[in-house]
Amino acid sequence: MLSQPKLLNGLLAAGLFASFLLTGSPALAQHEVPNLGARIKQYEELTPLEESLSKGELKVLEGGMQLIEEKLKNPGLAVGTKAPDFKLPNAHGKDVQLYDVLKDGPVVLTFYRGSWCPYCNLELYALQQSLPAFKDYGANLLAVTPQKTEFSLKQVEDQKFEFELLSDLDSSVMKAYNLYYEIPEDLNKLFLDRIELDVAYYNGEGRYVLPVPGTFVINKEGVITAAFADVDYAKRMEPADIVKALAEL
Repeated sequence: MLSQPKLLNGLLAAGLFASFLLTGSPALAQHEVPNLGARIKQYEELTPLEESLSKGELKVLEGGMQLIEEKLKNPGLAVGTKAPDFKLPNAHGKDVQLYDVLKDGPVVLTFYRGSWCPYCNLELYALQQSLPAFKDYGANLLAVTPQKTEFSLKQVEDQKFEFELLSDLDSSVMKAYNLYYEIPEDLNKLFLDRIELDVAYYNGEGRYVLPVPGTFVINKEGVITAAFADVDYAKRMEPADIVKALAEL
């Protein structure tokens, strides 16, 4: 089960991200990759919760996460699996197909919850800084989210991301990669009532769905050679591990 501090911080920190990306991330040497785990730890230490929760609210949070864990005991796809192909719109509405990108080299494929998620923003920023190291191995980076393209476009414009943000608007890709889940009703109600987070505002009407954050390294033949997925949204694949997987192709 998720530790209570991470569980609470992750669910209540939307809107508190502020300038941490700029103030908490030192410059990197050429082709050096950041320590994402250290940045997440620093963020949690620097971002205290602004609200206290009742015992009943804590119970709702913990119960919701337990349901997700029970439904996704082994999220993601195993190493050696053929990566399911897909075609999704990028931030500008242009379709991008996985196997077309694979013609140019291996792909680092990551799934994130949305622009409202501070942990996801930390991860995307770390991946952006890691792009030169990925390019050393001819790899391209694709990031998949359930959110609408307009929110991805704002991320690209604000953060100057140089990789594709792809919108899984019917959840088919999240399902194909065994990362999809529906937010439990009680948990979703708590989001709405307590922190005014309406996931469907970002995803589209009635779409209270998210992916377990996961990352896959896929070789040119379309085979997954490295994978990481964890229901604990504070745990993400380290850029250094991605580079190591690319070096072994």
